Amino acid sequence: MKHGFVKVAAATPEVVVADCVENAVRIVDNIRQMALGGAKLMVLPELCLTGYTCSDLFWQERLLEEAKDQLGRIAKQTKDIDGLIFLGLPWEDQGKLYNAAAVLCRGEVLGIVPKKHLPNYNEFYEKRHFAEGREAVHMTGFQGKEIPFGMNLLFRCRQMPHLVTAAEICEDLWSPNPPGTAHALAGATVLVNLSASDEVTGKDAYRRSLVSASSARLVCGYIYATAGEGESTTDLVFGGQNLICENGTLLSESKRFENGVIFADLDIDRLIGERRRMTTYPAGNPEGYQIVDFDLALVETRLDRKFPSQPFVPADMEQRNERCDEILNIQAMGLKKRLAHTGCECAVIGISGGLDSTLALLVATRAFDKLGIDRSNILCVTMPCFGTTDRTYQNACELTRTIGATLKEVDIKDAVTLHFRDIGQDMEKHDVTFENGQARERTQVLMDIANQKNGLVVGTGDLSELALGWATYNGDHMSMYAVNASVPKTLVRHLVKYYAETCGDDKLEHILMDVLDTPVSPELLPPKDGVISQKTEDLVGPYELHDFYLYYMIRMGYAPEKIYRIARLTFRDLYDDETILKWLKKFYWRFFSQQFKRSCLPDGPKVGSVAVSPRGDLRMPSDACVRIWIKQLEEM
Repeated sequence: MKHGFVKVAAATPEVVVADCVENAVRIVDNIRQMALGGAKLMVLPELCLTGYTCSDLFWQERLLEEAKDQLGRIAKQTKDIDGLIFLGLPWEDQGKLYNAAAVLCRGEVLGIVPKKHLPNYNEFYEKRHFAEGREAVHMTGFQGKEIPFGMNLLFRCRQMPHLVTAAEICEDLWSPNPPGTAHALAGATVLVNLSASDEVTGKDAYRRSLVSASSARLVCGYIYATAGEGESTTDLVFGGQNLICENGTLLSESKRFENGVIFADLDIDRLIGERRRMTTYPAGNPEGYQIVDFDLALVETRLDRKFPSQPFVPADMEQRNERCDEILNIQAMGLKKRLAHTGCECAVIGISGGLDSTLALLVATRAFDKLGIDRSNILCVTMPCFGTTDRTYQNACELTRTIGATLKEVDIKDAVTLHFRDIGQDMEKHDVTFENGQARERTQVLMDIANQKNGLVVGTGDLSELALGWATYNGDHMSMYAVNASVPKTLVRHLVKYYAETCGDDKLEHILMDVLDTPVSPELLPPKDGVISQKTEDLVGPYELHDFYLYYMIRMGYAPEKIYRIARLTFRDLYDDETILKWLKKFYWRFFSQQFKRSCLPDGPKVGSVAVSPRGDLRMPSDACVRIWIKQLEEM
């Protein structure tokens, strides 16, 4: 439960219809199996203590009495279990029978939640046996004690106050106004659903999308446990399709027609952070609800959850290709609008033979094609200087020619040398002035050429560089429209690769693949034996780590300690703990110290869920202190 993680589970026991004694044994077995797997929140199906398909046997006093007796037995036999347990049974209260969920923790029955929406159509006849549950909570008797009964019950963990759970039952979710909506607005971060949903062709896909969409709409965790083998097959078959979702993401799903247990790690902090960020998500208002507190041992959850090493890049190839095409279109449409609005028919790009300028050129090509302007109006300017290598120079030139753009070469060595002489910079001193002087000269050249051509300078810098401040202020930091500003470096690679694989031009594909194989470098220091001597990732750290840190810091709002934990888990086969910690500290230091560069960014299109534009996603003081973030890492 440390860092906001809680392991949860859903189980489908193989029930024996109307045999509460045997069902109790099997339910306890399932509970112990879930507890052995580390689950702290456990959900079993609707009416699992009797079987959902008892039909008119629900009118039998003997069945109802035995169900309550066996509930007491289950409570006693799970007294040693550290977890909150939901299981279904029929419950009589004030002369009416309800389809209900019993909630147990450490041997106590904490409450009973009745089902509200009773299906009475197609194969379902629940109104024949059950009354509709009501929101208002009152007390009901159980084995000499009074326990709360009603839909408006929230179960809150004392040791983890953001872990607030509420229940709905099967059809409740399928109704136009599910109780879960009110539960979430009252403060529930996890919804459980005890279900008995039968199988018909195609229903599994709808069920999956319904649970996933509900978790997304309500920004919650959703645990769905449904009936399976063992229920009567007189007219129906139950498949046991258990599902666990979090904010629209399917974390775990059981194989249908095979009763079993599924587990997942819910991230409660992520849900709270998302709700906190959404101004349209109201503050939790538990008015009209009764909160039942329960205790759990505060332990570190063993994480089985996988965190993608490249969170900005879809793992599925088909989805990745769709995403790449979509992003290229977003970038191109942004540039298209800016060119049309300014009346510019010329785009000026500093072409280096590196990844970022290559992507900017590909985007410009798509924008010009959409505008119906000849590609020759894209002016690619190569500006060789002290660090330029033959490989990048040739790739820049060949790429421009193959695309059909216009190539212009401006050798800036003399201009930079004169400038250094004017300011008294030692040419042999390869410091930050030596590097930035070249970058600023290149930007000046691009801006002045754009003025000559009535053109617009297209920026090439990407999101990862902006996050780290790896850009020369008023150098490559500046442009007239920055098409890559919200594209992280790990995604830039895939965009270029996608373009290469789909362009249909063998020569262009070959050039783009060589660009992809070239080390990332600003090429501001003299090469060694004709080879790039200045590799960015040697200086600031691996971009795959920094993009990982950026995503979970900005998008998820995770604390440094939590990011370090999941980074160690994700990259354990690539980097040792010391390396991960070193670059995480460097990331925080650079992110905070370099905000002043992001505070005056040029315009550029947002393409994903993370961006650093001061006009949109990131409103951050340029002089904010990083101390408390670094301190947490230093204390580890």
